[in-house]
Amino acid sequence: MCGPILTGSADKDKIAALSATYRTVSRSPFGEGDEIGMVNLMDADSIQQVMSEADYGKVIDLAVDYFINMPSWTRAGDPPFQIWMSHTPSGTIVDDPMEVGKAQNELVSYSGDCVAMYTHCGTHMDTLNHFGYHGTIWNGFTEQDHLGSRHWDVAGAEKYPPIIARGVLIDVAALHNVPMLPDNYGIGEGDLRAALERQGTELRPGDVVMVRTGRMTVWPDVEAYVRDEPGINREGAEFLAKAGAMIIGGDNLALEQMPGTDPENWQVVHTYLFAEAGVPIMEVVNLEELASEKVYDFAFIGACLRIRGATGTPMRPIAMPLRH
Repeated sequence: MCGPILTGSADKDKIAALSATYRTVSRSPFGEGDEIGMVNLMDADSIQQVMSEADYGKVIDLAVDYFINMPSWTRAGDPPFQIWMSHTPSGTIVDDPMEVGKAQNELVSYSGDCVAMYTHCGTHMDTLNHFGYHGTIWNGFTEQDHLGSRHWDVAGAEKYPPIIARGVLIDVAALHNVPMLPDNYGIGEGDLRAALERQGTELRPGDVVMVRTGRMTVWPDVEAYVRDEPGINREGAEFLAKAGAMIIGGDNLALEQMPGTDPENWQVVHTYLFAEAGVPIMEVVNLEELASEKVYDFAFIGACLRIRGATGTPMRPIAMPLRH
């Protein structure tokens, strides 16, 4: 049976989930000013170690495209992804926005575009100010003291360094020999342990853990992708967080089982991971190539857009298999 692998008391002291209290915001083991939680487990030594084992000849893209009518979170009234042209070659000839005249506009074919989107659209990372309890987020930062008219002044996307770490794929769909888990399937500790054992994979503190439900096999069918998502439940989230996961991601829209089964908390995994465990999450990650090639551990490389105060940020992550 494969379980959490902790490499000594120092690691245990740094894993917030091991001392968390149910539905209570945790104080960071990394100090009162910490805004990035378990991402602090990454250091120069861990980066050098994973990159020394990476196969540079194979790069797997874990991101999805952004496009109009893509599946996205709109249930709470948030806007879908939009893109529109702000300049076209023929329109520039008519409008002459730079006031350079028709001849230059006919010579210089100018195209430009703009986008608008919810920050939790496409492949992205959620930051620790996204959810909390009773107006308080990770490490005791309060809405009263830290939320301005536009954004939080703590725990935003700009605080995260580029992420370079060991990545682990836990293929729960393959465990059950299905292309995609059933609608609303809750992934608990038993599923995760069994999948890890089947793969011969261990978890280590500081891992970026990706859980495959198979949901990406129906992308970009909005109805099939968004409805009644399979995902990890609180039990599964606790198992991964207590194993020392630095970031937890999935191939579905919300990471967690949706709708959940807790009658008092509609985002039980989000609130637990952010407020109690200090673990950021990733969503809408394309894990199909990793799964098809049975790449269960890899070098994970990704960087957030540095949007100040943002609760979420697009990310273009890549994976490089590790040499064994």
